[in-house]
Amino acid sequence: MSGRRPGDRTSHGTHPSHNWGRGYPPAKPKLTRLLGSGRVFPVSEENIAIPHRTFPSHFARIGGLDFGWQHPTAAVEVVHDRDADVVYVTKCHRLKEASVIQHAATLRDWGELTFAWPRDGARGTLESAGVPLAEQFRQQGLRMLPEPASFADGSVSVEAGVMEMLTRVESGRFKVFDHLNDWFSEFRLYHRLEGKIVPEYDDLLSATRYAVVSLRFARTKSFKDKWNRPIEYPRASIA
Repeated sequence: MSGRRPGDRTSHGTHPSHNWGRGYPPAKPKLTRLLGSGRVFPVSEENIAIPHRTFPSHFARIGGLDFGWQHPTAAVEVVHDRDADVVYVTKCHRLKEASVIQHAATLRDWGELTFAWPRDGARGTLESAGVPLAEQFRQQGLRMLPEPASFADGSVSVEAGVMEMLTRVESGRFKVFDHLNDWFSEFRLYHRLEGKIVPEYDDLLSATRYAVVSLRFARTKSFKDKWNRPIEYPRASIA
């Protein structure tokens, strides 16, 4: 759940390299920036905000989901142009004190989308007789990755994930639809204090980070259609 326990956040990051292939790095990078106080993303919104647009079917899609109750549950849709290695945040949902059923009803309307999620989603809750949150969303018809979001090597790092997002922002490879006001409100307030990220009001940004971590699992519509189409059996001839 967002920003409440150290280690509950999952992220993915590294510096650009032509050896990655398809835009996602194999392991987390070394962090080389000097971290002080102030905004985590000290860039103008105009550098990332773009009008709504449609994307070709060969662009891959994945969702990110961050669990909450008193603080919001949040979700985003991310579209990935693998050729240019550009990430687009195209949808967002943020709502607190709502049931899994309510959230799932909204997210199902986004279409066939697989969601990345954090480690706290693997823990059971008393309200649901110990059923993990990720499983509760599965039971409501959402496609969830089988394991919590992590680096390709299985490790977890908030700072590395933030650096991956910042590197993308600074290099023009991270864009957000300009009508997503809730997302931009978090973007403006996300900050550090004495070098440490303040884990508050970061639900959509955390969901975005899980999706960026999990770009290697993003799928295109053509890929989904290939595996979801009905099985066609050859017609048997009658002599």
